Amino acid sequence: MLIVGMENPRGEVHYILGAFPSACGKTNLGMLIPPDTMPGWKVWTIGEDIAWLHVGSDGRLRAINPEAGFFGVVPGTSPKTNRNAYEMIHHDTIFTNVALTADNEPWWEGRTSGTPVIDWQGKPYDKATATTPAAHPNSRFTVSAKQNPAYSHLMEHPEGVPISAILFGGRRREVAPLVYEARDWTHGVMIGAGMASETTAAAVGKVGVVRRDSMAMKPFCGYNFADYWSHWLSFEGRAKQLPKVYHVNWFRQDKDGKFLWPGFGDNLRVLSWIVDRCEGRAQAKETPIGFLPRPGGYRPQGHQAERRRPAAADEHRFGRLARGDRRHRPVPRQLRRADAAAAQGQVPAGEAGARLTRAGWGARGGDRGWRVSRRCCCSLKYRLSTCGGR
Repeated sequence: MLIVGMENPRGEVHYILGAFPSACGKTNLGMLIPPDTMPGWKVWTIGEDIAWLHVGSDGRLRAINPEAGFFGVVPGTSPKTNRNAYEMIHHDTIFTNVALTADNEPWWEGRTSGTPVIDWQGKPYDKATATTPAAHPNSRFTVSAKQNPAYSHLMEHPEGVPISAILFGGRRREVAPLVYEARDWTHGVMIGAGMASETTAAAVGKVGVVRRDSMAMKPFCGYNFADYWSHWLSFEGRAKQLPKVYHVNWFRQDKDGKFLWPGFGDNLRVLSWIVDRCEGRAQAKETPIGFLPRPGGYRPQGHQAERRRPAAADEHRFGRLARGDRRHRPVPRQLRRADAAAAQGQVPAGEAGARLTRAGWGARGGDRGWRVSRRCCCSLKYRLSTCGGR
């Protein structure tokens, strides 16, 4: 999880967590530089990979970065995508599986200077005739955190920083909208548990396949995921104030394969809306999947409208998938009965469970979704289980 701090022109300070699979923009967001179109904003880095969470003495959820440095995917790192990272890895840095120039300098796709002559396998490389990248797509850098121009001394604070919002997200070419907000903490845990992303070179197997990666912990969780989610749910009874939870997707594409959202520094526009939601200022419309920004909600005044807007039809389709619309796939009879009973107030805890059912129902097949099972709800509050035959 990344930890990023920010101060808006009003002087309000907020800290945000972000859980994304590898090679999905975590480092770029953690080291975000405010665009020229958003004067007055300040952003600093607390962490870009790991966060330890605990309830502080003030009753708020706090986060600590246990690392002394940064470890990131180096291909694509450039002055345009992440100037802070690009500048900090120009000295005292360890690289793995990058290419080399004639001067024995590390080189990767995205570096603006030098020409690779040796690829990541140690073989001669001619950029003009090569058909493969010089650096491995998952080549990495490791560097001291103090070399980051946006380094903050709060990285060393033993109590950690108070968290206002948690972001879950990954790479989705379609279906998932730019941003939406969970209705409550339990729904937020559901969103994190059902998170999906298209695989990248950082994962074993074919690239571009949608797979479930709960809270971006699939490669790292060494015990039963139901116990892990149960731990997340337990914070509701232990904390006085919990962060809002959001799902983001910077990677929506149009039919021609072009990104709908500019990304990088412009992601601050989405974070601005999230901060306003935390402060109770920004409005949102309620949908089957949660709360979406109203038109123009993340478009600061004076900023040129983005080239394309995620199609409303796709957002509507995502809503139908989320609530299990029968035009796409049938909803099991017992879940429809649970929704009906909840609507009539016949099930004490069913209203939240029904909301989770509608919010969590996903596509079957290769993009398997998650559901809330009534059978499991009895043994664990809204215990989550995979759909597709079980």
